[in-house]
Amino acid sequence: MAERRILDHPVLGLLPDVRELSLTVDGVAAGARPGETIAAAVLAKGIRVFRTMPKAGAPRGGFCFVGRCSDCQIIVDGVPNVMACTTLVRDGMVVETQQGVGKWAVRDGAAS
Repeated sequence: MAERRILDHPVLGLLPDVRELSLTVDGVAAGARPGETIAAAVLAKGIRVFRTMPKAGAPRGGFCFVGRCSDCQIIVDGVPNVMACTTLVRDGMVVETQQGVGKWAVRDGAAS
């Protein structure tokens, strides 16, 4: 995935080196910086679609980025409807694009 971070900001300067966290997005490894939201991490990797609409399947990206709308809902570790704009990345997180209203993961024959 192409990196789309601002590495050298004209006012803030160079982005400091940090140990990246492990993040998987739709089955593809994508590192993230500690302290950033899932939305920031996936946008930095060039991913613009967080979910699709239930009926038409139209792609939706972020809209407000402050947790007031539902456009950035994604699936995190099998849990649907997680707000990407307000949820911080943690090491080992598995993120998936949410199709429609999302479905709960089924583990060992029982819904979780």
